[in-house]
Amino acid sequence: MNATNDLTPAEERIRRAFPRGESVDFRAAENEDPALGDAWGAERTVRASVLRALLLKAPREDGEIAALKITGARITGVLDLKYATIDAAIRLSHCHFDDVPDLYGAQLRQLNLSASVLPGLTSATLRVEGVLRMTDCRMRGPVRLGGAQISGALFMERAEFTAPDDSEPVLQLNQASIGDDLWAPEIRAHGQVRLTGASVAGRINVQDAEFTTSHGTALDAQNLNVGGHVRARCIRAQGRVELRGSRISGRLDLLHAHLSHPGDTALRASSCVIGELWLRRGDRIEGALNLRRSHIEILTLEPEMLPDQVFLSNLTYTVLTPHEPAERRLPMLERDGEPYDPHGYEQLLAAYRHVGDDDAARLVQLAKQRRRRTTLTWYGRLWGYVQDATVGYGFRPLRAAVWLLSLMAIGSIAYGLDHPRPVKADEAPDFNPVFYTLDLLLPIINFGQESAFAPAGWHQWLSYALIITGWILATTIVAGVTRTVSRQ
Repeated sequence: MNATNDLTPAEERIRRAFPRGESVDFRAAENEDPALGDAWGAERTVRASVLRALLLKAPREDGEIAALKITGARITGVLDLKYATIDAAIRLSHCHFDDVPDLYGAQLRQLNLSASVLPGLTSATLRVEGVLRMTDCRMRGPVRLGGAQISGALFMERAEFTAPDDSEPVLQLNQASIGDDLWAPEIRAHGQVRLTGASVAGRINVQDAEFTTSHGTALDAQNLNVGGHVRARCIRAQGRVELRGSRISGRLDLLHAHLSHPGDTALRASSCVIGELWLRRGDRIEGALNLRRSHIEILTLEPEMLPDQVFLSNLTYTVLTPHEPAERRLPMLERDGEPYDPHGYEQLLAAYRHVGDDDAARLVQLAKQRRRRTTLTWYGRLWGYVQDATVGYGFRPLRAAVWLLSLMAIGSIAYGLDHPRPVKADEAPDFNPVFYTLDLLLPIINFGQESAFAPAGWHQWLSYALIITGWILATTIVAGVTRTVSRQ
């Protein structure tokens, strides 16, 4: 039987309006809740088969642009447009769908489902020449848009996605291609959202969004490619946010974000290329932060947001903001769950040198040597402690002067109170306790005092101690200076 025969009054209104692209509004009262589908009468009920027949076979009127524009209807049956090519724009707003529409492989001019309630949507490999709108939609089952090609923008402001179980993601946009923006502020997704391999030519806006899942990954956006910014301010994610391998040309804005996945990774942005990453003014991340192997031009990272565990191996960045003292930045390298990796310290060092903060750069170099010391053998660690105590691995040269002056004072006082005897009384110069002490301390310089006098008893043991200390001090100074110069 022809679906356009034996039409109800509601369906007849649609049939007459369609060829001229006129709107048909079935709402009895403004702001009526479309979720109450079973409370709607027959005067607002439309069969999906009638809509399908109109879109595929209804005649057009000369000089008019056909369009299906329905507001506030209950649509019964499956709207089956699988593999169909539809020239007319489709707007089914504030509608209630009893069954899941099947738009698999369809080619549409434009689709608007704003403020409608659907039990799901099957639309993988869908092609839309214009805009796809799901603003204020409530989806009660999986929305399958994998492989979709949308020439314009995708709007999902304030949309809500839920499903009766977690057997599959509630929103699937994997391998989708969007020619403009993905606009979804205040979206609510209770289950996984999948964006793996998707491409967005413009911007992504998920400000104030909520992504929650009972376990695993809340937002899976591996290998995502974005031509503009990703605005994710104030998002709340309960579960992992997965961005591994993504390319974001502009800014990934996570200001005021709350990321939580205790006992696992909360944010993984490893192997990414990002113009700017903003992690500021948000709650402390609950779970690990993984930025391994990523390249970020400008990294804006507040120490207060860092979790107990971070993974930063081979992370590269050009600028690190805001400018913080080295004492506040170094803990993030110490929390790295990886074995000692000098690359992280070199990156932080380069960031401080970039802004001309030489004092902070020296502290980073010192911290690097101390971290490296933990990987050495016992005798290597012992020598490291000596270098650290004497000259701070060459990055605190004034400490050597303090040691030298202290030892010189000890020796000068000790030998000044009790002179050592001369080796040859008739040939010995006048004894000078200061220069005698310097002769013992400085291995290279000779003032003629050490060879002319022979200490005995405790003086002799003090001489041995000063000679050994002098050699150690000289060796650590040379090693430290050599290390410092080689890093310039």
